[in-house]
Amino acid sequence: MVDLKSQYEKIKTQVDTAIQNVIDNTAFINGPEVKEFQKELEIYLHVKHVIPCANGTDALQIAMMALDLKPGDEVITADFTYVATAEVIGLLGLKPVLVDVIPNTFDIDVSAIEKAITPKTKAIVPVHLFGQCANMESIMALAKKHNLFVIEDTAQAIGADYIYSDGTKQKAGTIGTIGCTSFFPSKNLGCYGDGGAIFTNDDALASKLRIVANHGQTAQYIHDLIGVNSRLDSIQAAILRIKLRELDAYCLARNTAAKYYDAAFANHPKLKTPERSIYSNHVFHQYTLQLNGVDRNALREFLASKEIPAMIYYPIPLHLQKAYLDTRYKQGDFPVTEKLCSTVVSLPMHTELETETLKQIADSVLEFVNK
Repeated sequence: MVDLKSQYEKIKTQVDTAIQNVIDNTAFINGPEVKEFQKELEIYLHVKHVIPCANGTDALQIAMMALDLKPGDEVITADFTYVATAEVIGLLGLKPVLVDVIPNTFDIDVSAIEKAITPKTKAIVPVHLFGQCANMESIMALAKKHNLFVIEDTAQAIGADYIYSDGTKQKAGTIGTIGCTSFFPSKNLGCYGDGGAIFTNDDALASKLRIVANHGQTAQYIHDLIGVNSRLDSIQAAILRIKLRELDAYCLARNTAAKYYDAAFANHPKLKTPERSIYSNHVFHQYTLQLNGVDRNALREFLASKEIPAMIYYPIPLHLQKAYLDTRYKQGDFPVTEKLCSTVVSLPMHTELETETLKQIADSVLEFVNK
């Protein structure tokens, strides 16, 4: 699904040198590389504050802790997402409120958000799924109207631009109260281990986020808040500094691959290609087809026989997962999500896909669905 080896080979000399430099200076935690990466990512995103942390799940948890959300507070998020989004809500004793998504772009449904708001609602967590932004302009208007926090889950869309109705642009993750991302190796901007970051333009909130991420510590051995231990190590930061310089090129390569797939599957009655949102560009963390009248498992087995991977993101809606079963929800309550979970399949998508490989993948999909 992701060819990290070939990607590494192109930047091998830079990466190896950067790792060796960290080992030589032995500043393994919060060393100069972490501070430089933080500054460079702030410049790239045009955001005032980047707070590096250990992973994307921690980023979400730290965000909710810094906003002083209390047990029982309701947090609205999408039913069609990776479990981490809802996991931290449950972990903190908050109440996850799930809503459906839009069928063509997979974005959280703003009208569903509005219907789900109650006096107990404190925050909205829109997920920028598969590489493009949710409708942030409308979400921020709702948040302002109801005095809610917005925590952007940008784990799959770093580098994407949100496009406002007046044509101006802003980077994904920098629009809400707080933005969160993951640097898991397979992400568009991925390190060689675990890593994450939090973004905000609020000075006071940035200070609090840093304190929470560092054991609640305001000065050495002075702990004013209950916090966590969540740090991005220097070796990962050194790698991310190199890959950040390549991020726009990586996004362009992914779009080139996506356009090939689009053309190959255009107007096929059994294959629905990903729709581009009018309020975001797409950085294609995943290229996800919707199948119509196709045996998905058989397709995956056929592709596997040709050594072509295909993944299902995500096979079970959150509201039907055992850990999140709730008397408020039952099968049929989220028809779009339930349909997507039974019909989507994602094809290989990464920066090293060449035309020959794309043709082999597309031809193999078509061979199966045209049988």
